[in-house]
Amino acid sequence: MTPPPEVRAAGGIVRRTGAGGATEILLVHRPRYDDWTFPKGKLDHGETWEEAAVREVEEETGLRCALGEELGVTDYTDHKDRAKRVVYFALTPLDPQAHEEEFVAGDEVDQICWLPIAQASPHLTYERDQRFLADLLAGPSGSYDAPDAVRGS
Repeated sequence: MTPPPEVRAAGGIVRRTGAGGATEILLVHRPRYDDWTFPKGKLDHGETWEEAAVREVEEETGLRCALGEELGVTDYTDHKDRAKRVVYFALTPLDPQAHEEEFVAGDEVDQICWLPIAQASPHLTYERDQRFLADLLAGPSGSYDAPDAVRGS
């Protein structure tokens, strides 16, 4: 039997400086799965990983973001038993003052939450997301909790 086709998705680790000066990242709640995760979604036909990451984050959260560096890839089997690959990028809101109160809930995402990066892991539903965040924090630069070069919007 032929294995199911790979699902290709892209997402963002959306980061801002919080009120106290700490780096915060954005998590989303998806009511369909009752989970907390990073914003992400499937690539449209002909779309690049980068284009999909920016589009999906905006569709799910309402935030227009500037694209930063590629942060890494996660591979896993989805709930339909398909091989899935998600490429994550650093994203920074174009409006650094964006708040949860401005978020409009939708079918895919009904809540968002900004958390200090060091406190986000326990709120993530999936161990793969927790490992990904831990790897970012322990990365070659010593810490993801520092500004990155952001590419044009």
